Parts: sequence; C-alpha cells; structure tokens
Amino acid sequence: MRMVTKEMKNEEFSSISGKIKRIAGIDPVLTVSVVLLNLMGLISIRSITEISGSSGILVKQAAGSVIGIILMIVLSLVDTEKITKYWKIFYAVTVISLLAVLFFGSSGGGARRWITVAGLTFQPSELAKILLILFYSEYIIEMEGKFARPLIFVFSTLLILPPFFMILKEPDLSTGIMISLIFCVILFTAGIDRRIVAGVTAAAIPAAFIIVYLSLVGDMPFLGDYQRQRILAWLHPEDYATSTAYQTMNSMTAIGSGKLIGKGFHVDESSTLLGTGFISESQTDFIFAVIGEQLGFLGCCIMILLITTTAVRCYMIASKAVFMRDRIIAAGIASWIGFQSYINIGVATGLLPNTGIPLPFVSYGLTSLLCLYFGLGLVQSIYLKNNRETASEQTMN
Repeated sequence: MRMVTKEMKNEEFSSISGKIKRIAGIDPVLTVSVVLLNLMGLISIRSITEISGSSGILVKQAAGSVIGIILMIVLSLVDTEKITKYWKIFYAVTVISLLAVLFFGSSGGGARRWITVAGLTFQPSELAKILLILFYSEYIIEMEGKFARPLIFVFSTLLILPPFFMILKEPDLSTGIMISLIFCVILFTAGIDRRIVAGVTAAAIPAAFIIVYLSLVGDMPFLGDYQRQRILAWLHPEDYATSTAYQTMNSMTAIGSGKLIGKGFHVDESSTLLGTGFISESQTDFIFAVIGEQLGFLGCCIMILLITTTAVRCYMIASKAVFMRDRIIAAGIASWIGFQSYINIGVATGLLPNTGIPLPFVSYGLTSLLCLYFGLGLVQSIYLKNNRETASEQTMN
C-alpha cells in the first residue's frame, strides 16, 4: 500500500513538474510585449483616476489584468482541440447574447451594447470576436470533404451575417467592421481562392469612395446620421471643431503637446489636457492621446512597436502551425489585435473617422481585456504545440 502511495505521489509530482516546464516554455516575446502594453494602460488609467477622483476603474482593470494573465497561462496548457469541439455552442452563445442585447441590453452614449447577468455587466460584441474565431476554426474543418470549397466559403459568409447585422443594430459599426476584417483573414488563412480575394478587394476600394462621396452629398440611407457626421467631421474637422470632431482635435492636440518625451505622469490641470478634462473618453477610445501627452513621441513609438510585435508574433505562430484549426485561431487573434489597435490609433491621430473602438490591452474594459487574454492563451498553447512537433521531428530524424 505504501508503495502504491509513493508511486502515485511520484506520478503526481511528475505531472506538476511537467506543467511547470510547459508554462516556462511559453513564448517570452509575446508574453513580455503584452504585459508591457497592459502596464502602460494601467499607468495611464491611474492618471485618469486622479482627475475623476474615483479609483474604481483602476482597481477593476488591475484585477482584470491579473485574472487575464492567469487565464492565459492556464489556457496555454490546454489543447485547442479540446476547446473548439464546442464550436456549435460558441455560435449559439454568440447569436443568443447579441439578441439579448437588442431586447434587454443597457444603453449608454446612444447605443445599446451591454448586458447584465448575475450582477456582471459585459459586452457581447467583444465576446463575439473570440467565439466566432473558435467557431470558424472548427466549422471549416468539419465542412471539408462534405462540400466543395467554394460552397464552404458561401456557407461561412451566410453564418457571419446574423452576428454582423445584430452588431450593426446596436448600433456598433466599428465592431461590425472588425468582425468583417477578422472573418476575411480567417477565410484567407483557410485557403480562399486568390481570385475571390482580388474580386472583393476590387469591389471594396471603390465602395469606400462611394460611401465618402454619398456622405458629402447627404444621401446615405444605410448609415445613421451620427455615422455620417463622423465621416464629415473626419473630412472637414474645422467645421465640426465644437461638436463631432471635438474629441479627435483635442486628442491630436494632446499627442502633439507631449513632444519628444512627454509631460510625465504627474497630472497638472494648468499644463495638461488630461488635467483640464478636454480629452473625452480618455480611459477607453482615446487612451492613446493620454499616452502621447504623458510619454511623448517616444512613448507612442514604443506602444506601436509592442502592438506590432504582438500581432506579428501571433502571425508567425500561425504560419508554423501544423493543423488548420491552429492556423485559423492564431491568425484570427493576430488580425484582431493588429487591426483594432491601428484603427484606434488612426482615430486618435485623425487619420480615420471616429469609430469608438478600444485599444487592445490598454483601454479600460474588462470584457475586451479578458477575451484578448483568452485568445492569447490559445496562441500560447499553439506555440507550445509547434515546439513539441518540431522537437518530435528532430528526434525522429
């Protein structure tokens, strides 16, 4: 009996030791870049709370960061196949939660985007990004062999339409655009015909110019008035300086005032736009303006470098993945982080119309933060799997 107990203890120790070794093997570049981004966001949010006099959002974001990092580490030990087998449930949860927002969601800022369950408020449209990536990573594989590849892409497009239109109904055009971009990357990763890519691109470019032109002439039946106003404010910010373009112009002023090295983290009402309260939505959509004012041009460059590093590392992990499922997941997460970050920065610097989209790992928002860490945990799992496959091949050779 003692011998059995001893063997069981040795086996248990060996299992724990193996998990620790696996955790130690996660991608250090990806981990460090994400944690640094998160820290930069927390430091900026701390400055924002000094103005508002409320430390609640800082405490929540810090707690969410700790939980997110733990979640990433735990998920790095889980094979993606064990998660994606629930792909049908993921799609159902996406559709049901988005429907619940339209009927029972809470409103804010002219939009209905949040829902409260068991006392917890979250944003289903953020959850939809990771759930749809997981859904398609398995759905496309399941359809292989059952239908011709062109039909798979047709069915895939039909399935993205319900979540897309429900998100537009909130209204949340920016998240709808993000869902579309992630979906396009998924199809490309899955091997969509290049002729289809060329055709969509050829149609999308003139469509964008048509939308801008129709905004100018005032005939935009499929866009809301506030969306049209944002496009016009982007084209002619001086005409909307006290209304629609107010946030963007103050954001650009704040970034420019930071000059090379910034004004530091000490908030002074007489010398910072953050201190005077002129940076609206400073903890969410325009937190890059806070970074620019506090850390200057160098701080902005460091943040962009960290974002680029994170996205590129995810793409590199996707390119080395053996299984299609893993390639789709890693590429989807990479496009999510990359596209959303550059869109947010483009808005803050006046390069793009105001979209109301957060900066990944930096802006305040627990739903977005936890979903992003969830996704990175899966990417870390794929990275570890790639390393095991490589080591196995070397051993066989």
